[in-house]
Amino acid sequence: MMREPGKIDNRRPHCYSFAVKPNRHVYKACPRMKKKIHPNYTANAKITCACGAIYEIGSTSPEIAIELCAACHPFYTGKQKIIDTARRVEKFQARATRKTADKTGKKAKAAKRSAQKVAKREEKEKSEA
Repeated sequence: MMREPGKIDNRRPHCYSFAVKPNRHVYKACPRMKKKIHPNYTANAKITCACGAIYEIGSTSPEIAIELCAACHPFYTGKQKIIDTARRVEKFQARATRKTADKTGKKAKAAKRSAQKVAKREEKEKSEA
């Protein structure tokens, strides 16, 4: 079914209706749309990065503080930067060093047992002699 130019299709379930005019398409707001529920739009919102870069963009918040931006993000700069607020990296590195120092597993346990047996045997030989 073709719509007549300039007519709004009221049977559509969404809030915006499609109106066709010669050489252009227009979306018109539905009169049933709720008023005053959207936040205020700030055209010149100030974005401040931890590195000191300041950007101005449009947003619903007037001021936004961020940790990374295009000037300091490792993907764009090519430099490794570890951002760790909860000491996760240090904790992981400590666990990794502990694991390399204290070997566990079947082979490590077998080696430890054989060393204990050899030590017992040597001790027994010394006590007998």
